[in-house]
Amino acid sequence: MPSLNVTFTEAELEEIRTASAETSLKSYVHDQALSAARNRKALVAQLAQQVAATSAELNARLA
Repeated sequence: MPSLNVTFTEAELEEIRTASAETSLKSYVHDQALSAARNRKALVAQLAQQVAATSAELNARLA
């Protein structure tokens, strides 16, 4: 898999290094990127369920 060339400021990189003190920087950034992607996917699914439920209720009232 090709690598991602992500640029951080020195302050951002220091913040990431501090947060990843318990693990390698590479593993930490990998895990955080996947976590963010999965959280977004779950949020989209949750919102889709809410929209479907609201639409079903509205459609029932209009019928």
